[in-house]
Amino acid sequence: MTGDGNGQQDKRGRRAPRPAGHAPTEARLREIALAHLARFAATEVALRRVLERRVDRWARAAEAEGQPHEQVSMAAARARTAAVEVAKAMVTAGAVDDAAFAESRARRLARAGRSRRAIAAHLSAKGVDAETAATALPEDPEAELNAALAYCRRRRIGPFARVEADVEARRKALAALARGGFAQPVARRALDMDPTEAEDRLIAARRA
Repeated sequence: MTGDGNGQQDKRGRRAPRPAGHAPTEARLREIALAHLARFAATEVALRRVLERRVDRWARAAEAEGQPHEQVSMAAARARTAAVEVAKAMVTAGAVDDAAFAESRARRLARAGRSRRAIAAHLSAKGVDAETAATALPEDPEAELNAALAYCRRRRIGPFARVEADVEARRKALAALARGGFAQPVARRALDMDPTEAEDRLIAARRA
């Protein structure tokens, strides 16, 4: 049936999908990029992926409504090329800065209890190259200990455990820290720390 001027609706009252129309232009992709960056920090690679996903959604919709496959493929290829150029333009304009993104994200993740290894993996997944990621990672061994303490607090283990840990609980805590990417010496220091000292260290780290 037909709606009240808001577009076609099916028998259940759901609005019919909009026509796919033409492939996203470079100007349209630039608008999408700016809207995304207004809400989220992103690397060049991550932004390009966002734009390419938008192109892919258009291509699927265009083929679903019957546009010729070859025509859709060619238009999608041009749009993906435009997506690459738009992402590069955002870097040139200063709207995207991989180094600043990596530094900010690494600092936030460390405070949340993520190890250097886990942070490096996260940055890699976001499209940060290895050299840029290495520069952003905290070098101070004490920073890794603070991250391990933050991990312990989140998991309620070590100095933040509600009850005194027995041998089995300690083994599980060490295993959890290892899975989190913390080396055993750091994990042992964190687990053995006095609760008051551990809390004071985390407070000082937040203030730094």
